Amino acid sequence: MAFSMTGYGRGEATYTTRRYLVEIKSVNNRFCDIQVRMPRGYAALETKIREKISDRLMRGKIDVYVTIEDVGDGNQTVELNEGLAKAYSEAVAKIADVTGRADETEAYQIARFSDVLVARANSLTPDEAGAELFPVLDAAIEDICRMRTIEGDKLVSDLKEKVNIFESQHAAVKLRAPLVPKEYRERLMNRIQELLDDKANLVYDESRREAEVAIFADKCAIDEELTRLSSHMNQLRETLDSRGSIGKRLDFILQEMNREVNTIGSKANDITITNYVLDMKTELEKIREQIQNLA
Repeated sequence: MAFSMTGYGRGEATYTTRRYLVEIKSVNNRFCDIQVRMPRGYAALETKIREKISDRLMRGKIDVYVTIEDVGDGNQTVELNEGLAKAYSEAVAKIADVTGRADETEAYQIARFSDVLVARANSLTPDEAGAELFPVLDAAIEDICRMRTIEGDKLVSDLKEKVNIFESQHAAVKLRAPLVPKEYRERLMNRIQELLDDKANLVYDESRREAEVAIFADKCAIDEELTRLSSHMNQLRETLDSRGSIGKRLDFILQEMNREVNTIGSKANDITITNYVLDMKTELEKIREQIQNLA
């Protein structure tokens, strides 16, 4: 079972007057890059949040949005900065004395000065908040894993179809490869006959001709590359059927397959095989693009 790196998950719950909402979004990335956005007062929970997400999602650029709201009465307190209020009052009285005006400042006016009254939310301790938040986080993780699994299954199905196409191209090259030296031999004989006519056997005897054909056959031999390519295809299929994070392994296998295909193209010395190689490289590129979406 493979997983896509693209997905969205959501978890939500309310405890008494507190509402928790966790949203997780992920897109493609070579590594596990987690960004957490949450209220500042709960920053102590971020490490645990990261651990829970990285254990399950493994790869991708992952954005986590945590919302914690207390919608009940009595969840706010107002604190008085007594020293600052007294300083403001003394300053106002001094202004009145310096200017010769009456000091008619009332308490509510001093209360409106900056930082005299400070409203604070009644926040939970990290342990209390974690006990309520983590089940919501787990629900969001399950939700995004479900979506990534569905997308991963679709990607694997598409990849297997592309591997089937590549395998048919590989089979065509394998059938064509033994014919290349034979056709070269025929072309060589025809060319010698055309140039030397009835003196062909005197100037270019059969042993010399066969030696040249053997040299050509050795240079264009691609049996080893085809065998290794077949092995890589088997590994590719086995990996697609395995569980967990398979994207990096698939990427490595694909690099090896591409290397073998390039070698076949450079050694084959045959226009038909060259055309097959171009088709194989095109299919490998399609496979590579899809693999980038797998975790």
